[in-house]
Amino acid sequence: MSYDREPVEATIAELRPSMKSLNITFKIVEKGDSREVTSRRDGESHQVLDAIAGDSSGIVTLALWDDMIDTLNVDTTYRLENGYTSLFQGHLRLNIGRYGKIEEAEVPISDIDTENDLSAAEHERPRRSYGGYGGSSGYGGSRDRSRSRQSRGRRRY
Repeated sequence: MSYDREPVEATIAELRPSMKSLNITFKIVEKGDSREVTSRRDGESHQVLDAIAGDSSGIVTLALWDDMIDTLNVDTTYRLENGYTSLFQGHLRLNIGRYGKIEEAEVPISDIDTENDLSAAEHERPRRSYGGYGGSSGYGGSRDRSRSRQSRGRRRY
């Protein structure tokens, strides 16, 4: 089984939670103040900063970590390859990530739609599917056992 994903080319307005292998061009509109956080993964201290990234379709919060804080500049257009989106406290974020590649874009973005803020809306955390036949009871829940084998998979919502 291959875990390689086909890259997704997107604009800011097309971003949704849990997108992977994301290619996107944006301009850094604004950078906030950096803060120190402790990683749950390695227990080490890191600097993180929330920046606002935008294009002609909208804006989104971009998480910048450690060296990226000083590398990316306001009013500069960048091309991100293999980025991803996530939710932080229910709000959409664009992330460069460990495997993402970012460089200055060849063509600068001039118009930014600051009215369409994708990080302003609160999202529910997506439910994980464990291969069951639907419902929130997870795989093999009691509700699934009560239905006949023929009716499984044809549930109407």
